[in-house]
Amino acid sequence: MELEKLQGVIESILFVSGEPIKRVKLAKIMGLGAEEVDAALAVLSEKYVLAGSGLSLLVKGEEVQLVSNPENAEFVEGLVKSELQDSLSNAAMEVVSIIAYRGPISKTEIEAIRGVNCAYTLRNLLLRGLIERNDNPKDSRGYVYAITFDFLRKLGIESVKNLPEYGILSVDERINSIIEK
Repeated sequence: MELEKLQGVIESILFVSGEPIKRVKLAKIMGLGAEEVDAALAVLSEKYVLAGSGLSLLVKGEEVQLVSNPENAEFVEGLVKSELQDSLSNAAMEVVSIIAYRGPISKTEIEAIRGVNCAYTLRNLLLRGLIERNDNPKDSRGYVYAITFDFLRKLGIESVKNLPEYGILSVDERINSIIEK
């Protein structure tokens, strides 16, 4: 794969993930050697610096993540603060509802139900303290999301079992068929 195409593929994967990814996982996904991926990451990182891009690559140990440029922190912080202070968006309401009724649930399963990427929404809900992220007992490489005590307290309920229609929606076979695909 030519270097420019390789950079684009890596950029797309990192963007969609929204979370750190191990470099060996990137190599495996693309069917390439670690050296090729490392070379592309180095060029991509330099490209962001030279272009004065709003993006940057963050490398910590064996993981890499696409992040906003630290020079733009005050503007990004303004967005995050406004998102946290505003009421929940429709997307956030959907995601927190899925987690409340079906949790603990993985990001992949949430995205299968919604049909769209939810990394930003999950991050927003985590920052608000409405959900928590825990290690996935079925897959040590991933996480599962569950609602927090703060979520229950804000709703004024003692348990998710007190949510409307919980007994029906938490075991709805139509959702199971979507997740299992």
